[in-house]
Amino acid sequence: MADTETRRDPADDPAPLFAARITPHRSLAPSGARLVLVLCCLAAVGSSIPFIVLGAWPVAGFLGLDLVALAIAFKASFRSAKGFEEVVLTPLELLFRKVTHRGEHSERRFNPLWTRLDREHDEDYGLMALALVSRGERVVIARELSPPERADFADAFGDALARAKRGL
Repeated sequence: MADTETRRDPADDPAPLFAARITPHRSLAPSGARLVLVLCCLAAVGSSIPFIVLGAWPVAGFLGLDLVALAIAFKASFRSAKGFEEVVLTPLELLFRKVTHRGEHSERRFNPLWTRLDREHDEDYGLMALALVSRGERVVIARELSPPERADFADAFGDALARAKRGL
């Protein structure tokens, strides 16, 4: 007996009204991090030579430990940058997908007609948080964006959500 499964044809899905992929910002590329580590290594070697000559050789070891800690911090930072959030809005569905740097993912689907975008403003810092609220469920989105980027995202997404509610 053949296993019959109902599959949706991707061509039947309506075109997205809004689609965004939010990734953590890193101001330093991996090549820049390597350059910083090399320069710090050269500075540590240059700084430790006088201490070694004076007989205070443990100072050189502690400078080396600082370099190891810096390398570990860079590695952890670049590993955490592999995570992302994805928001896709169609007239029929709002999909929010979050993928961590470990590859773990969670997915939430909302009906756009019952979903609102909740904004938390701070007078001094601007838009501090965005959340999707639907039927008592609240999901915080766009955590990785700065307040001005979050405001631009909220404006664009809010317009698309309003269009979805009007049926356009």
